[in-house]
Amino acid sequence: MIRVVSPISLLWGMVAVFPTPLGKCPAKLVAHFRFFSPLRMMASSVIIVERAQVAMIKVGIVGGTGYTGVELLRLLVNHSAVQVVVITSRSEAGRPVADLFPNLRGHLDLAFTEPDPALLASCDLVFFATPNGIAMQQVPELLEAGVRVIDLAADFRISDQALWEKWYGMQHACPERLAEAVYGLPEVNREAVKQARLVANPGCYPTAVGLGFLPLVEQGLIELDHLVADTKSGVSGAGRGASVAALMGETGESFKAYAIPGHRHQPEIRQTLMRASGGDVGLTFVPHLVPMIRGIEATLYARLKDVSVDLQALFEKRYADEPFVDVMPAGSHPETRSVRGVNHCRIAVHRPLDGDVVVISTVIDNLVKGAAGQAVQNMNLMFGLAEDAGLEQVALLP
Repeated sequence: MIRVVSPISLLWGMVAVFPTPLGKCPAKLVAHFRFFSPLRMMASSVIIVERAQVAMIKVGIVGGTGYTGVELLRLLVNHSAVQVVVITSRSEAGRPVADLFPNLRGHLDLAFTEPDPALLASCDLVFFATPNGIAMQQVPELLEAGVRVIDLAADFRISDQALWEKWYGMQHACPERLAEAVYGLPEVNREAVKQARLVANPGCYPTAVGLGFLPLVEQGLIELDHLVADTKSGVSGAGRGASVAALMGETGESFKAYAIPGHRHQPEIRQTLMRASGGDVGLTFVPHLVPMIRGIEATLYARLKDVSVDLQALFEKRYADEPFVDVMPAGSHPETRSVRGVNHCRIAVHRPLDGDVVVISTVIDNLVKGAAGQAVQNMNLMFGLAEDAGLEQVALLP
C-alpha cells in the first residue's frame, strides 16, 4: 500500500516511525529520505510505502487453449489478488503459454501441463474452460479436497438432470452436485455466489437474454406465453477448434440463422426466467452468426400487460447498483463494439409507436461478460473481493 503524507505529519511522527535506523525498519520505507531538507519537505509530500501482506488466491485453469481459456488468463494475469499456478492442456503440455498466445508475453511465465489431480487439489479455486462433459468428471474430487470450482461450460447450469441429458446428449456424471451448483448470474444470485463452492458460469446467450428480460419478468409486466429472443453472435462463440463453418471464407460477408429447431441455451434461458416469474415461460429463441469475431446483440420482444409503466425508470431502478449493467438513455441503440473486451452489458428499452410491444436491446462481449469476465466476477464474490477487481478495463474503440 502507498500513503502520501504531509511534511508536517512526517516531522511530528518521525520519532515514532523511525525508532531504529532506517535500514533496519521492517515495516516502512521512505524514498530518498536522506536527500530531504526541511525546505524540500515543506515544498513537497513524502511517499511512505508500507508492505502489505496479502494472501494470494491460488488458481488453476483446466483447458487453457480455447478462446475462453486465454480470455480468462488475460484477465487474471492483471488481477492483484490472483496467482495462476497451473494451466492444463493435453494437446499442448510442455509448451509455454506465451508461445501459443503472444499477447501474454511478459505477463505469464508458465507452460501448459497435463492434468495433475494433486496439483489442482492444491489450488484455492479451479476454473474449467473445457468442452461440455469434462468438469463433471473432476468436480466431485476437487470439492472433497476443499477446492472451489467455477465451470465455464454447461455441466451444472441446468438443475434438471433429465432436461440436461436431453439437450447435451450424454449421461450426467455427478447429478448429485446439480442441486449444490449456484447459477453464477450475479445480478440475480449474488448472495448465493458468495457462499458457493461450485458455480455454474452462465452461457453467453443466456446472459444477454436474461439480463434484458429480467426487470419485466420479475415485476410481472409482460405476457409470458410468447417471448422472442432474436440474437446475433460473433464467430468466437463457436470456439477455437478447426471448423469449415468458422472459416473466414464461410463467415465473411455472410449472415445466417442457426439452430432454429432448438439451441442448447434455450432451456437455460427458460430456467432463469421461470425462476424469476414463478411460472412457465414460452420462448422462441433464434441465434444468428454474424461476420465479426466477438460480441452478442440480443433483440428481445414481449407484449406488455400495462402500457402506462415507465420502462426506462423500471430498468434504471433494477440495475442502479449493478457495476456491470449499463442502462442507456432512452432512445439508445447499443453497439457490440462498446463492450469489446469488457465485462459490461449495455441495455436499451423501447416501446415502438407507443404500442403494447416492448423491445429490449442488449449487447455483451461473449468472451467476457458472456464467459471469462463473468467467471472472474463470480470469483471476486466467492472470495470476498471487490466485485470489479481485475475487471476495470475500458472497451476498445474503434
